[in-house]
Amino acid sequence: MSKEIKVDYLARVEGEGALDIKLKDGKVESLQLGIFEPPRFFEAFLVGRSYLEVPDITARICGICPVAYQMSSARALEKIVGISVPEDVKIVRRLLYLGEWIESHALHVYMLHAPDFLGYESALEMAKDHADLVKAALRLKRWGNRIMEILGGRSVHPVSPRVGGFHRCPKKDELEPLLSEISDVKKTAMDAIDWAARLDFPSLRRDVEYVALRHNKEYAIVEGKIRSTAGIDAPEEDFSKLFLEGQVPYSTALRYSIGGSKPYVVGPQARVNVNHDRLAPEVQDRAKEAGVSFPIENPYMSIIARVLEVAHSVLEAEEIIREYKQPRAPHVNGKPRAGEGAAITEAPRGMLFHRYILDEKGIVKKANIVPPTAQNQTSMELDLLELAPSLARMTTEKATLLCEQTVRNYDPCISCSAHFLKLHLVSE
Repeated sequence: MSKEIKVDYLARVEGEGALDIKLKDGKVESLQLGIFEPPRFFEAFLVGRSYLEVPDITARICGICPVAYQMSSARALEKIVGISVPEDVKIVRRLLYLGEWIESHALHVYMLHAPDFLGYESALEMAKDHADLVKAALRLKRWGNRIMEILGGRSVHPVSPRVGGFHRCPKKDELEPLLSEISDVKKTAMDAIDWAARLDFPSLRRDVEYVALRHNKEYAIVEGKIRSTAGIDAPEEDFSKLFLEGQVPYSTALRYSIGGSKPYVVGPQARVNVNHDRLAPEVQDRAKEAGVSFPIENPYMSIIARVLEVAHSVLEAEEIIREYKQPRAPHVNGKPRAGEGAAITEAPRGMLFHRYILDEKGIVKKANIVPPTAQNQTSMELDLLELAPSLARMTTEKATLLCEQTVRNYDPCISCSAHFLKLHLVSE
């Protein structure tokens, strides 16, 4: 008996895609997860622009994680023009990035992923029975957005970050109002660990190499070395040597692998597996009490990794705000010159790599941007491949829901909301 599980169109993901699984005599003959991303030409139209324009342009790549694009581009360019960002400005950058992590993770955990685990078609339907979860999402997201507004000028596509630091850094009294609701925000974030750990997770495990930045002192976000659970330990500039791009005939999107052959995973699950000892002590203790152990190998448990990072981000943000002193100068100026620079920061969805080549006037000659979704695409496909035999035994509705949930484990795009798969089971 042969069976084909065919998804003609993956809607509400980052680009367009399709899924086609063919089984024969209970075995998988082929599985193709094709992602058809429309060309956006960001790298191309950066060419000819001044290096000072790059952070503002790249921020437009994503409305949910614009800070990630600003920070990766700024750090790469600073290496070329000879800027060493002072520690007091680095702290402001880190606080801004923490705000982005909080708002992005909260939205995904509660509004996009929670309905999968609780058996609802959408967050709106879930809210009828679990209003507390929706309120938790809004409380955390609002607090994260407020951090971005104060530091960045606005929560979507912030305008204050620039090469060398910020156009303006806030005064202490501008940040202090954030502490007025910190007790509720902290409680919500810490309680989320207990809630997520109690969810009923589908069983799925593969032999996976997790890759993330690792910092020698802090939970890596804005800088660090490339580290993996299988032994990679390299500077960020070596990204292009370690992770090679490729294509498959059924997809227009680039994919990345270690050495050109081995898939890997980036994102919250990778970060906690590489850096769980760098989480705030209170978060580590709460995770242990909730029964969470490391490494987290089941991709459906990536929701636990996200709530751990939310809790850590809230606690660290509070500490930064309480100890904050306005930097003496908001930015450092560089000197335009020819050269090449690369940098990685940890976007909410994983490592975000930027490389630039400038001419002697500081004009961009070449740009290369590698988002986390491109790095995770092969692993998404392999997860679906692992599920394929069980999918063939399910009803179309149940198979569709599980495929949706499996892709959402990676939070590939903010538009990855309910009902993005249209699944067909075809039997011969």
